[in-house]
Amino acid sequence: MGSGWSSEEERQPLLGPALGPGPGAAWRSREAAAALPAAAAGPGRVYGRRWLVLLLFSLLAFAQGLVWNTWGPIQNSARQAYGFSSWDIALLVLWGPIGFLPCFAFMWLLDKRGLRVTVLLTSFLMVLGTGLRCVPVSDLTLKRRLIHGGQMLNGLAGPTVMNAAPFLSTTWFSADERATATAIASMLSYLGGACAFLVGPLVVPAPNGTSPLLASENSRAHIKDRIETVLYAEFGVVCLIFSATLAYFPPRPPLPPSVAAASQRLSYRRSFCRLLSNLRFLMIALAYAIPLGVFAGWSGVLDLILTPVHVSQVDAGWIGFWSIVGGCVVGIAMARFADFIRGMLKLILLLLFSGATLSSTWFTLTCLNSITHLPLTTVTLYASCILLGVFLNSSVPIFFELFVETVYPVPEGITCGVVTFLSNMFMGVLLFFLTFYHTELSWFNWCLPGSCLLSLLLILCFRESYDRLYLDVVVSV
Repeated sequence: MGSGWSSEEERQPLLGPALGPGPGAAWRSREAAAALPAAAAGPGRVYGRRWLVLLLFSLLAFAQGLVWNTWGPIQNSARQAYGFSSWDIALLVLWGPIGFLPCFAFMWLLDKRGLRVTVLLTSFLMVLGTGLRCVPVSDLTLKRRLIHGGQMLNGLAGPTVMNAAPFLSTTWFSADERATATAIASMLSYLGGACAFLVGPLVVPAPNGTSPLLASENSRAHIKDRIETVLYAEFGVVCLIFSATLAYFPPRPPLPPSVAAASQRLSYRRSFCRLLSNLRFLMIALAYAIPLGVFAGWSGVLDLILTPVHVSQVDAGWIGFWSIVGGCVVGIAMARFADFIRGMLKLILLLLFSGATLSSTWFTLTCLNSITHLPLTTVTLYASCILLGVFLNSSVPIFFELFVETVYPVPEGITCGVVTFLSNMFMGVLLFFLTFYHTELSWFNWCLPGSCLLSLLLILCFRESYDRLYLDVVVSV
């Protein structure tokens, strides 16, 4: 499987006591070295604690997504409470993609130091970031700066929670559980962002005319108190996750779960050379980065986009929440299906992006009801946005697995780091333009169907291969 797209050297397990640099070097103990020949002849060993490791990582990813999307769903309230401008609101969301600028440093750390060190550093940055937002100061200018600093530190945690899921699944899970573990670990970050759509508008009152207001000053103080309640709650959740991770988060299992997990990988430098020279990888990377970057930016300012069509802050929050939750549920289900029916990743992506193109076109045309005369109702907005979120978000773990299979033996963290960096750069560029053209958002809506259609064409032209799966299924037997 996939033998036509890789050399014979790349398909060798390369097992031995001295595994060299890369993720395979994790198993260098005497016990593991003695067991490696057996691992090469069998399916490997999995441990029950893998689910606890997956849970801790997923909770960290959930919290990072929740903190990142704190301000988008309540942007109208934040304007009144802290005097945020349109630039401030966009920048608060923009700190997410900006946090990916040092992405390559985190990829190096994951490749050289493993999961525990990287996850501990990530969770510590989140503790500092959420704590900075809670510093009690009366000066609004200083408070805004502290909030921006906190969002920046939380953005620096993004590379780990977005990139390390395939690395974790390979390190701890067998070949028939990898896609499922990748889906759970990667989808929980999106679920955190979805919960921000739910928590923010329900806790923080909206000053946009959709709910009765008290006197101006009393209303401002009340909104500010509610926002600070959300900030303190998020700080407490992040501190609990950091404490649990510090107490127990092993870097690796005693024995590898599969042949691929114990195999030697390419060095850090050779990995980048391999990725940048692989046209098939660049093709599928763009198919992921463009639509997912556009959708992430669009979701982050969904309230701002729906305000001109007279959708309340609460309704916009519910639309964003269910669109992402639906994508998380379907994404995990699709990944589980991919574990049972191997070699179908391209077909799954074609189906998902066909649906994404149709639903995004429906949403865009609905928002232009004065021209298209399509009914603009809560039902149509809910249906089109939820379907769009389901199709796009559920494609993330499928993409991650396909990336790793395509460029194996490049380490998982480096592979996914490159594509998520590209995705966040597309998101950052869109949000940057949004700060200058925030009064006219129809162009942003048209970016959705255009990016989905482009991705669909790229996937259609892509020729898939499964080099890592070949190693586990064929070589191990």
